Amino acid sequence: MTRLLPAACLLLFAWPASAADRPNVLFIVADDLNTDLGCYGHAVAKTPNLDRLAKSGVRFERAYVQYPVCNPSRTSFLTGLRPETTKVMSNADFFRTKLPDVVTMPQCFRANGYRTVSLGKVFHRGLNPDDPKAEMDDVASWDRTFYGKATALGNMGEGRNLTGGKLEWCRWKAAAGDDADQPDGQTTAEAAKLLGEQQDKPLFLAIGFYRPHDPFQSPKKYFDLYPLDKLVPPTSPVGYALPNRFALPGGYTQSFDAFTDADKREFLRAYYAGVSFMDAQVGKLLDALEASGNAKNTIVVFLGDHGYELGVRNWWNKNTLFEKCCRVPLIVRDPQAKGNGGSARGIVECLDLFPTLAERCGLKNVPANLEGTSFVNPLNDPAAAGKAVAFTASLRGKTLGRSVRTDRWRYTQWTDETSELYDHSVDAGEWKNLAGDPAQATTIAELKRLLGK
Repeated sequence: MTRLLPAACLLLFAWPASAADRPNVLFIVADDLNTDLGCYGHAVAKTPNLDRLAKSGVRFERAYVQYPVCNPSRTSFLTGLRPETTKVMSNADFFRTKLPDVVTMPQCFRANGYRTVSLGKVFHRGLNPDDPKAEMDDVASWDRTFYGKATALGNMGEGRNLTGGKLEWCRWKAAAGDDADQPDGQTTAEAAKLLGEQQDKPLFLAIGFYRPHDPFQSPKKYFDLYPLDKLVPPTSPVGYALPNRFALPGGYTQSFDAFTDADKREFLRAYYAGVSFMDAQVGKLLDALEASGNAKNTIVVFLGDHGYELGVRNWWNKNTLFEKCCRVPLIVRDPQAKGNGGSARGIVECLDLFPTLAERCGLKNVPANLEGTSFVNPLNDPAAAGKAVAFTASLRGKTLGRSVRTDRWRYTQWTDETSELYDHSVDAGEWKNLAGDPAQATTIAELKRLLGK
């Protein structure tokens, strides 16, 4: 049943002149995707379709998620609220349990006369703690949902677990079959069919690709793009150790410490195979959109739900408060925007997507309590200033970290009273922690003030 919008909503934007003027939205989310893409300057990842999208839209160079884990991050940008507000800080939390009356972005579009469709993983997947027989999705947000499933052929192929089974997720498979034998390929086929249909309403179509998320299963042809001898695992400065507070239970650190050079190369190949598989699906979506004749009236949004560490500091996963996990690719192609083809250097946060799309699409009754701000201005002028700061939080066991990113600094404060300060003007890798440097006392005091401490 669709929930009624709360009375506390405000009329923030005027309707477009007519229903025909309302743009469609194609909202694409890739799981566990960092900025290792060709259009972000990466030399290894093969992503011709995202590169194509970036050339026709605005590429945001400094977009940050509010939590570096799937469910909390998606909950944040789909509600326009920070994790501290949603209280969703793990993959087991269901946001409707925490905030039963919250109005999500697709729900707001639905209330404004849009047909809303979710294909794949948009909200987090899993069993609903309030109804263990149901998906942890949101029925109030969607007119239709679809989840793909690998075929028997798609589950065959060469592969292995890189930890000897200690970490169940840490495995790859160069799968038999083709794209259609994997959930992401099936999602793309459903989307292409939908895009080709005549719609009696404007469309908000959300696509959630599982790749490059683990387990790293993609058709073999994408593995073949990355010969193992061409992949070079990263190294970390001698003596640098990942702080103990980043060691998750379950043997993560011990397993990663045991990785051989061959293991690392296989991990990189499997991750990038997933990136290229996902990129191919984006290409099919863009082709289907062009063929539909609606590309000139469709806003395309592409983002990663959070970043991912690929061996730096010997961490092969997400959930750190370093740049590689907090920063994500974000590309927006609005046919009416004047800045298409440009790159925006200003800081934006992913929870800004809700107010941005609401403004651009002229939605009524937009929730008044959104914690993001519209970035329509950079869409028209990529050189426009962005936000002064971006905030990201992460809960590690019982220790909460809150991180603030400015143009120059990243400062992270943990509830165990430890802290980190990195100067990006000279230390983009975030290797030298300046939190104990007396010369930085004024800077730290200002950054603490921004965090509300």
